[in-house]
Amino acid sequence: MTNTRKFLFIGLFLLTGVTSPLMAAQPGQVMTGVASYYHDSLHGNKTASGKIYNKNKLSAAHKTLPLGTRVRVTEPKSGRSVVLEVNDRGPFVKGRIIDLSRRAATELGMLKKGLAKVKVEIVSVPGRSGA
Repeated sequence: MTNTRKFLFIGLFLLTGVTSPLMAAQPGQVMTGVASYYHDSLHGNKTASGKIYNKNKLSAAHKTLPLGTRVRVTEPKSGRSVVLEVNDRGPFVKGRIIDLSRRAATELGMLKKGLAKVKVEIVSVPGRSGA
C-alpha cells in the first residue's frame, strides 16, 4: 500500500468516526464478563506478544486490549483480585472477555469452576498515562 493510499484510508477511517478498541483503551476503564483460563496443554507455547506462556505466572489473553496492558481482574463474589499483563489474544469463545493463566485463576478461586464472572479494570496501557 502506498503512502498516499494509507493516508486516504486513515483519513476515511477517522472521518467515519470509527475508532479501534486498541486506540480507545484508557486506564480506569472497566468491563465485566466471563473469564476462563488457559488449558495446561498451552504451557510453553509462544503468545501473541512473543513471550512464552507460563501457567505459573500472572498473565492473560484479551481480544482487543493492547499487548502489555496491565489489568486488575476481580472476582466480585469473593472479592479476590489479581493484577496481570495482557500478553496474548483470545479468548475465542463467544461470551468470554478474558483468558487467565492457571496461577491467576487459582488466585481468584475459579480453578475448579473453570469460568467466573469478573470485573476487568485497565490499570495501565503501554505508551499512555499511567503506563
